[in-house]
Amino acid sequence: MKNKLNTILRVFIVLIGLNSCTNTPDIVPEQYLDFCSQIHRNDSVELSNILKPLEQQMQNKTGVLVLEDGGNAMMARAWLSEYAEKTIDVQYFIFATDNVGLIACDYLVRAADRGVKVRLLIDDIMVDAGIKDIITLASHPNIEIKIYNPGINLGKNLVQKLSKFATDFTKANQRMHNKTFTVDGKICITGGRNIADEYFDFDHDYNFRDRDILLMGKKVTDVSNSFDGFWNNALSVPVEQLAEDKDTSYSPNNFDRLHQYACNPSNFWPQVRSQISQMPELFQSIQNSGNFMWLDSVYFIADKPGKLPKEANGVFSNTTQTLMELVMKAKKSIVIQSPYLITTEVGQELLSAAIKRGVSIKILTNSMASTDNMDAFSGYQRSRKDLLNTGVRIFEFKPDAAIRYEIMTGALQEKLNFQPIFGLHAKSMVIDENITVVGTFNFDPRSAYRNTECVTVVYSSKIAQKVLKGIEEEMKPQNAWETTLNFNPDKEASKGKQIKTLSRKIVPKGIL
Repeated sequence: MKNKLNTILRVFIVLIGLNSCTNTPDIVPEQYLDFCSQIHRNDSVELSNILKPLEQQMQNKTGVLVLEDGGNAMMARAWLSEYAEKTIDVQYFIFATDNVGLIACDYLVRAADRGVKVRLLIDDIMVDAGIKDIITLASHPNIEIKIYNPGINLGKNLVQKLSKFATDFTKANQRMHNKTFTVDGKICITGGRNIADEYFDFDHDYNFRDRDILLMGKKVTDVSNSFDGFWNNALSVPVEQLAEDKDTSYSPNNFDRLHQYACNPSNFWPQVRSQISQMPELFQSIQNSGNFMWLDSVYFIADKPGKLPKEANGVFSNTTQTLMELVMKAKKSIVIQSPYLITTEVGQELLSAAIKRGVSIKILTNSMASTDNMDAFSGYQRSRKDLLNTGVRIFEFKPDAAIRYEIMTGALQEKLNFQPIFGLHAKSMVIDENITVVGTFNFDPRSAYRNTECVTVVYSSKIAQKVLKGIEEEMKPQNAWETTLNFNPDKEASKGKQIKTLSRKIVPKGIL
């Protein structure tokens, strides 16, 4: 009876989770005019020349820049794509085929046209493009695409998807949540953002408050090694092997529509292109401002492919173990941002022990009104009281947080006469006002035991205090509610969200 119930619950999870994983034909709208004839790359700019004065520092130290707002995070990726010289390695949980995703694809194709070798690794579960479209992109001689842990989405119908979960739930539920974007093995952007409109302030209805970190120099090698480990693992399958139609014929004309879409000023505004072209000057001004720092103590930690719920000998994964040790060594304070907060007994005991040592702990997470994930919120709701009883202070993000007017800097926001809902997606931690963690790790069982994750740990009081200042600003009453044993803001959410959260309570917290 118990096994039957578990199967029902698993099927339920699949049904509510896969409604965004359908194949979509003709993802690039037809363009009827030539928009590209007036847009030209500045061929006099060379990335290697820009980096040449920094060569010595890049050999011995790691340059660090925290990317707080979506607009600059997007433009940094675009400019690096446009001036990459040798390689672009892209690893994401979500790579959407919305406006930002299509423009990102255009940048990758144009880089490949210049001879840059592009490798794209995407987790299977959230692929929303048709297999034919992905095969077309992979047909470029300089573009390779692999799908991580396939079998539950791409090229499968609903029956096949359900069958995979029902027969091999543990493996099917293990996903690659890593997010890295590496150019020429020298510069990397990693952190919370996936590739989709809502991560870069370009969605009309809902945008994320997120955080990335840009790395240059020494520790980028660790990012590249992690990527290679995933790329060469048997779980990462060339997309061609997943297609029934093996036609991979290539023609430059395959991408005409994509190029025209990206050149269309209705899709990619000229003022944004102008800002992207000014990135070298912007980077120089950032260096002069002191926000970019060269550091010795920077660490990139990533899980290995095929992460299991728990190793046989009881050892946790790389990221989980690293974060647990940081919490156990904290002396004064821990401040956490996590959009999805589902604590287990182990997690609660860890935080409780820190509080008993005199460590103050504050956590900022989504409210029911701001969250995009009702499944995760239902798990948090069930553990919220126990977490509060440990002495942790909890703050829940407001969907109309006043801080959005400062953080949402995307060009779209300048055009709208309203502000979309603002939800939290940043995954960060500041310890003792000296250590900063930025990565993909949510404080929930999925990040701890199921999904592969990656985090960057930075030892710098200056960076820590800057990130801490932002998080504490977002905890203020104009941006968040403080939840206590006597108050929570659940009633501020719509009736629809309240009903959805209630309906998710039959799902075990351990698989959320």
